[in-house]
Amino acid sequence: MIGHPQQFLGYGIYCIDAQYVRQGQACCYLLVDDGEVAIIETGTSHTVNAISEALDSLGLAADAVRYVIPTHVHLDHAGGAGLLMQRYPDAQLVVHPRGARHLADPTKLIAGVIAVYGESTYRSLYGELVAVPEDRIISAEDGLLLNLGGRTLEFRHTPGHAEHHCCIWDKVSGGWFTGDTFGLAYLTPALGGGRFIMPTTTPVQFAPERLLSSLDLLMSYRPRRVYLTHYSLLDEPENYVMSLREQINVWCDMALSLEAGPERESTIYKRITTLTLARIKAHWPDADMVLIEQDLEMDLELNAQGLEVWLQRQQQ
Repeated sequence: MIGHPQQFLGYGIYCIDAQYVRQGQACCYLLVDDGEVAIIETGTSHTVNAISEALDSLGLAADAVRYVIPTHVHLDHAGGAGLLMQRYPDAQLVVHPRGARHLADPTKLIAGVIAVYGESTYRSLYGELVAVPEDRIISAEDGLLLNLGGRTLEFRHTPGHAEHHCCIWDKVSGGWFTGDTFGLAYLTPALGGGRFIMPTTTPVQFAPERLLSSLDLLMSYRPRRVYLTHYSLLDEPENYVMSLREQINVWCDMALSLEAGPERESTIYKRITTLTLARIKAHWPDADMVLIEQDLEMDLELNAQGLEVWLQRQQQ
């Protein structure tokens, strides 16, 4: 799947690589029904041309785009929103109420990312962030229903990864667009087609109890599939959700057992890396663990940062 300009997943759904960090790291989706389009996840400003090329290849004009829908405002999910809204002037942006103000005025988003990564990395990863006019933003209250062509999209608030996170239920496919709520499961060649799933506990709003409740909400719909941003289609999510829950609980218990201090975050990183690689090796004993560790390094570092921020909140 990785390397295709777009991959058709059935039910009018196309997966597009977001060209973020490396191929297969993040994706966006085109949902097409009766000549109308929703773009779910925007990637970064570097993703916009790939989305436009995919629409062109499907013979869809600019005025077919009705909605641009980031699941939350972290920049690998929403960084391209402003440029997409400029390119598709008939579209409306649909975002969690807590995220809307940050896309109308991305100043704080930009400052936060520069504080973590530095300006040069911010520019190379995310490019240009463009403000979205407030009168083109729909605040997605919990339970919002939107019509797209012949289908209804339902928005549910799913905090835990971020307070401003929505997942989108598509009854036609029996699938959720899960953003980061259902973790990440890369299409890792080292696993020979198998899928290993891991939660995302990135800073700064990780809340384990809320994330576990959000997983319960998603599974209460009895989904047949989930559409991950990291990465692509995952069938039979009931086969993966227990692993997600276990990892969230084990990581939090481990983090809570550590003494506060300047080395705690690096200890968390080492421990979740060891736990994760052991879990993978138990299922895929012949996999190239060096390659897998390289693929997961950035996510494990972010997860360790998020667990450390969560611990600091607990202590306060």
